[in-house]
Amino acid sequence: MSLLKKNVTDRSQLVLLISKDINAGILPAGSWLKQIDLEERYGHTRLEVRRALDQLVLKRMVEHIPNRGYYVHTPDLDQVSDAREIRVALECAAVNQMVISAERLLAIETAAQRFHTLVSEGTLLECYNANLDFHRALFDLCTNRLLIEFIEEMRSRPPTSPGGTWRTHARAEQSSREHFLMLEALRHGDMERLKLLIAAHIRQIPLAD
Repeated sequence: MSLLKKNVTDRSQLVLLISKDINAGILPAGSWLKQIDLEERYGHTRLEVRRALDQLVLKRMVEHIPNRGYYVHTPDLDQVSDAREIRVALECAAVNQMVISAERLLAIETAAQRFHTLVSEGTLLECYNANLDFHRALFDLCTNRLLIEFIEEMRSRPPTSPGGTWRTHARAEQSSREHFLMLEALRHGDMERLKLLIAAHIRQIPLAD
């Protein structure tokens, strides 16, 4: 691997790590990002950190004020609502192209169980990664790989709730229950129920009857 390609790869990985911490709420909206702290946290140089932050500015996850520094972008309520509705549209569309198998149902169940355990015992970042694993296992049922790429892109954008993916521990517990309800709908082949559950899950509203 050339040095240039390695540097680009390292920067992409750093961008991913910082974005995960933002989406998980570890780096909350509105917080200032001290480059020396990020150097220590991620084990990268000041230049690498600055370049990663500039990439996150382009993704609208971070804001930059010249001569002051970088801080985590705070999406307004309209942005939050719009992002949620785009996710609802994409993820419900993916349900129409799902092919269910026993092997994949087992993978979804395993991911749901892991997230459930980590909600009680794990760190915020572990919960965030386990939640991603559940949704990736779920949408692995979809045969339209390009649609999955769009879903992944939307999920990597700024958090769709103030303070991160889960505003409270109770919300994380509710998310876990919703995962199992989605799994139950899949087992029964009830794809319309699955769409309702996904929409409620994304919007973080009481479950549809």
